[in-house]
Amino acid sequence: MSIMLSFDFFSPIEPIHLAHYADKQLTVHLKRDDCIHPFISGNKWRKLKYTLMDAQKKQKTHLVTFGGPWSNHLLATACAAAKFGFKSTAYVRGEAVNNPNLQLCKLFGMSCIFINRMAYRDKPHLFQAYHGSDTQAYFIDEGGFGPEAVKGCAEIIDEILQETYDHIFCACGTGTTIAGLSLGLKKHRLPTQLHGVPVLAGGDFLHAEIAQLAPQARVILHTEFHFGGYAKTKPELLTFIQHFVAQTGILIEPVYTGKLFYALHQLITQQYFEPNSKILVLHTGGLTGILGKLDEF
Repeated sequence: MSIMLSFDFFSPIEPIHLAHYADKQLTVHLKRDDCIHPFISGNKWRKLKYTLMDAQKKQKTHLVTFGGPWSNHLLATACAAAKFGFKSTAYVRGEAVNNPNLQLCKLFGMSCIFINRMAYRDKPHLFQAYHGSDTQAYFIDEGGFGPEAVKGCAEIIDEILQETYDHIFCACGTGTTIAGLSLGLKKHRLPTQLHGVPVLAGGDFLHAEIAQLAPQARVILHTEFHFGGYAKTKPELLTFIQHFVAQTGILIEPVYTGKLFYALHQLITQQYFEPNSKILVLHTGGLTGILGKLDEF
């Protein structure tokens, strides 16, 4: 079944009124991509936009993708597949588990196949081995990584041109979103400084990943806020998230956006920014990830 792809959405920009920001004479705004869709959340909607258009153009009907058991990307792909008339299969890293995220994926019709970590490393080989003879299968890399995803993320900058920001902050997993932001800034010749907060240990490798998608990207990576690695937390991060959510009414989670805002808070404390700077933070959604961490609060 072929369904017309429609990617209309609403992503507001709103100020964050915290005394800590005001004390340092900073203006902080939040781009609420978490408002786009409850399951095709935040940057996932943007990453999938041109990817699904490409799949439909090539007359592919079966989306095949990859991720961990709590992957926001898997859930977004499952929901998008159901919404736009695709079949979907996910190769899930690690031993077989059952959790709310995967239950939702299955509810949206996604087939979830667990694969050992060694085999998981070579995703193109997995795709070829299991789907090489399936002319309807379409490969989507882990996290939606790829040039089509970057095109969608670049459009974020088109939506903020009414304001001039000195800094833009974004959490980083694969580097796709921030690569798109870089291309958007370049397109509009904006001098805004782009900042990434890698959520996994050893995040310096993302410089190469970003350069692959956006050559000559001008990005500062703040690699010291991973709290031990991907999906790892520490009490100070959880305490910060509790205070932030209670003070702002904006939900953030420990895997991506919690680390992003913690990093911003620390940099402000360290007087990293010039007084009167204007900062935009991108909320990339993925809020279902908090379900796997609720017992830690």
